[in-house]
Amino acid sequence: MAVEQVDYSDGDVPLTGFLMKPEGRPRAAVLVLPTIANCNTPMIRRAHMLAQAGYLAMIADFYGVQVRDFDHARELAGPLRSCAEGYRQRLRAGLAALTGLPEAQALPVAAVGYCMGGQAALELARDGADLVLAASFHGLLDTQAPASPGAIKARILVCHGDADPMVPRSQVLAFWEEMDAAGANWHFHSYSGVRHGFTDPGSDERGMAAIGYDASADRQSWAALMELLDEVLAA
Repeated sequence: MAVEQVDYSDGDVPLTGFLMKPEGRPRAAVLVLPTIANCNTPMIRRAHMLAQAGYLAMIADFYGVQVRDFDHARELAGPLRSCAEGYRQRLRAGLAALTGLPEAQALPVAAVGYCMGGQAALELARDGADLVLAASFHGLLDTQAPASPGAIKARILVCHGDADPMVPRSQVLAFWEEMDAAGANWHFHSYSGVRHGFTDPGSDERGMAAIGYDASADRQSWAALMELLDEVLAA
C-alpha cells in the first residue's frame, strides 16, 4: 500500500504528513498522532492497519524536522508541549491538512494517538475539535489546559498500561475527574502489569524499564478502537 506525502504548515513551519488510502470509499478520516519520535515505522504500520480497515489515515508531523534519536525527540517535544495553545495550534494544522484533502470531504473525522500522540489526540478533544472519536494508546493524560464543561465533542477512548510509570494512578484519577467535570463521554481501558509503549513490538528492544510490548493489550486495545469506531460511525 503506497504512502503519499502531504505538505502543510503551521504558520511559517513547514510540515509533512503521510497519507494511506483504503480500497474503495473510506468510512472516515483518521488523524494518526505519532509518538515523540514522530513518523516512523511503527506509525506507518498503524496507518496501514487503519487503511486496511477502511479508513483514510494521515500521520501528522509534530516538528517539521527529521528526528535523529530519542534525545533529539525530547529536545523537540519540550518546547512544543510547553505552551498549550501553541501545541494545539500545531495539532489543528495537522487536522486541517487532513480534512482539507479531497478524499476526506464529508467524512467523519477521528484522531488516534500513541504515547505523546495519545496526549495530542486528547488535547484536540479538549480544544473542542469536531471529532467523532479521540483515542489514546499509552498516552500521557496530563494537560496545561483542562477541558471546560461542554467543550469536548468527541467520544473518548483511553487504552492505558497500569504499570506505565509515565502515567501514574494519580494522573489517571485526575483525568477521570477532568472528563467528568467536562461532561465527556469517555471509555477507559486499563491493563494490569502493562507498561508504556505496549502496542509497539519493538519496545522490548529499546532497553528501557518503563516501556515494553504486550501482545494481549495490543490486541485488546486495537479491538476496542475498531468496535468504538463502528459504534460512533453507526450513530
